[in-house]
Amino acid sequence: MTKRRSRGDGGLHWDEQRQRWIASVTVGYTPAGKRIVRKASGKTKTEANIKLRQKIREYEDGLSIATTAFTVADAVTDWLSYGLTGIDGETVKNYTVLANNHVIPAIGARKLRDLSATDIDKWLADKAKTLSTRTLRLLHSIANRAVKRAMARNKVMRNVVELCTVPHGTGGRPSKSLTYDQAKALLVAAESSSLHAYVVLSLLTGARTEELRPLTWEHVDLAGRPDVDPPIPPAIHVWHSVRAHGDTKTKRSRRSLALPIRCVRVLTVHRAAQGDPGPDDFVFASKAGTQLDRHNVLRAFRSIIAAVPGMNPAEWTPRELRHSFVSLLSDNGMSIEEIADLCGHSGTSITESVYRHQLRPVLLNGAVAMDRIFGPEETPGA
Repeated sequence: MTKRRSRGDGGLHWDEQRQRWIASVTVGYTPAGKRIVRKASGKTKTEANIKLRQKIREYEDGLSIATTAFTVADAVTDWLSYGLTGIDGETVKNYTVLANNHVIPAIGARKLRDLSATDIDKWLADKAKTLSTRTLRLLHSIANRAVKRAMARNKVMRNVVELCTVPHGTGGRPSKSLTYDQAKALLVAAESSSLHAYVVLSLLTGARTEELRPLTWEHVDLAGRPDVDPPIPPAIHVWHSVRAHGDTKTKRSRRSLALPIRCVRVLTVHRAAQGDPGPDDFVFASKAGTQLDRHNVLRAFRSIIAAVPGMNPAEWTPRELRHSFVSLLSDNGMSIEEIADLCGHSGTSITESVYRHQLRPVLLNGAVAMDRIFGPEETPGA
């Protein structure tokens, strides 16, 4: 008499119609109580038995629960559709573009259960030939978070993406800044543009473009308080941005910036041209009175650049006004600590890493101090 298999050992039977041995093992139950069965087949009983033991090992390792037909594309699409609740709309749009252009076409057809770390390494290495390191990190993050969500829903039992490191990509677009002469020419060219006040304020205060676009007149003080001690100068209060929930990039970015005289004059004319706007009206608004988006600003800014001799509009963006602000201050001897405060950075390390090309490479304070102590005439051997 044939010995009955123990519970959990699976089963083997001959399928007369298919003329094959069929191996089957129960790996779980649906919420409705229906058994989840994984099957395999072989021409011989030995072959089917080997496949049965493989199914049992996979079950014991937690791999058999995974849905065999679920692909990387399914995981990414599910994450984009349901896994980004509460995320800013622009961020979701950027993730979607990256996923549709770089993740799904490359590895989307791969069954998630069969995805290996080697697949991810090869994919990222191929993308590293044409994409920046920052973009590679975003692609890795998208795949990683999509697979994590699939794991939480028993679509796969391991996340191979998490095991892979991000390679170095191509060099990103190099940052640059205006020279003093270019900055002067740009300010002249901007005078005939609707973006004139924006350009002046961005260049002379270093405020970020996402901080200036939501700026309202409530947060602009063109008079100051000269009657108090110490006097309070005219200023803008950078307390909001276009980021999610309207918060600034960091807590340190929430700051009040004194306005140079040129900014006060330009903003006064700009406000008069708007016809005495209310406190909640945007300082830089479209013709309909709505907040400018980054495309409006970029288009108008490049029209100004086109009017400056020797400058190519395609090579410049509004963010370079902030880089120019740092460069001009550094060239005129301002310390990096003071520049970091004006930029709203939490410390000088961010200023040094992000704006390293705009900072004066030679440290002058020591030489200036020694000249003051000893005088230029007390040189040894003189």
